[in-house]
Amino acid sequence: MADQDRLRTVDEHLAIVLDGVGSLEPIELTLLDAQGLLLAEDVRSHFPLPSFDNSAMDGYAVRALDTREASGDEPVTLQVVGDVAAGAKSRSGMGPGLAMRIMTGAPIPAGADAVIPLEDTDRGLAKVAIRRPVRTGEFLRRAGEDLAADAPALGAGAALGPQQIALLAAIGRDRVLVRPRPRVIILSTGSELVEVGRTPSFGEVIDSNSYMIASAAKDSGADARRIGIVADDHAALLDALESQLLRADVLVTTGGVSMGAFDVVKEALSEIGTVEFTRVAMQPGKPQGFGHLGDKVPIFCLPGNPVSSLVSFEVFVRPAIRKLLGKRNLQRAAVRAVALEGAKSPRGLRQYRRGVLHREASGGYSVSFSGGAGSHLVAALALSNCLVVIPEEETEVVAGTEVTVIPLLLANR
Repeated sequence: MADQDRLRTVDEHLAIVLDGVGSLEPIELTLLDAQGLLLAEDVRSHFPLPSFDNSAMDGYAVRALDTREASGDEPVTLQVVGDVAAGAKSRSGMGPGLAMRIMTGAPIPAGADAVIPLEDTDRGLAKVAIRRPVRTGEFLRRAGEDLAADAPALGAGAALGPQQIALLAAIGRDRVLVRPRPRVIILSTGSELVEVGRTPSFGEVIDSNSYMIASAAKDSGADARRIGIVADDHAALLDALESQLLRADVLVTTGGVSMGAFDVVKEALSEIGTVEFTRVAMQPGKPQGFGHLGDKVPIFCLPGNPVSSLVSFEVFVRPAIRKLLGKRNLQRAAVRAVALEGAKSPRGLRQYRRGVLHREASGGYSVSFSGGAGSHLVAALALSNCLVVIPEEETEVVAGTEVTVIPLLLANR
């Protein structure tokens, strides 16, 4: 076979894609806007957590020494000399043989070294009967026991989930430097396409691809926006792409990359960028385009059939988005599952079949196929929750054998 007729392997094309995707400059965001992103700075706490000794319980602040003889039969009685509420702006004090009522989170009075919970007392107001001895430090939260002053709080590269957002807020950071969400612009090409909400005439097709890819990009962590449909018109496509170059970190088109006589994407892109169109040894999704437009904005030109488009996104675009986000795991975690039925696959192509992944009572997985191999089967695609990967060298999946499965789950990050 001539070299120009050789199919590029999936791994070869993915390597080219990832090598062609750089990084985005960090930006400063408010805490809630930063959720789900990666820190781009080391963060230290300028004060200790907690910032003062405080009570872990509602009860009485006491000296442990004063309670050493206490028991249920012979309680120790102490005089109550005041109350300490949560949010007290000044520190109270107390001497030997005394107690102070205290709320959870309130500052420990000077002279006290323990807290006895309400339930171990008679809850007295002027005097309190204590029914058991307490240890020094019992039910005290010491200043700095969670995080010392000037100690590292979170390092660059930390993923910001609810727990990390809470810590940043607790140490007084309302804004942080993060790796931003890539701005992904999606458009569908094809004169046969019409917008959602319009009843298609004969020969017309409602555009579902841009919605699907925008949703997939959001699921990948991107800030995704669809700009709609562009007809098979050279000038219109150039105008649409050029108008988005300053707004996009990644451009994605669907359609117009096959060998069809009316595919204008390849011709138009040759004027404003360096985009290579190739054939990849995979099914669906053999025709692929990747390169850069304008000031090195990566562009992915995906096939127009819905299944081909989504598979291509999962295999090539999603890892690129996650690289831009700074993620360590660029691809979804695969699992092994027992095939509940057989399937055929062409030799030399890595096949991605839609499937329904089941969790068995034993804890393992099984998988059944959803629809045939056709790349236009949107309803079968909607019923699936995974992709079954059949390697290039295998031509048949035998029912009862294990296969590699990529779950397509929103939470699978």
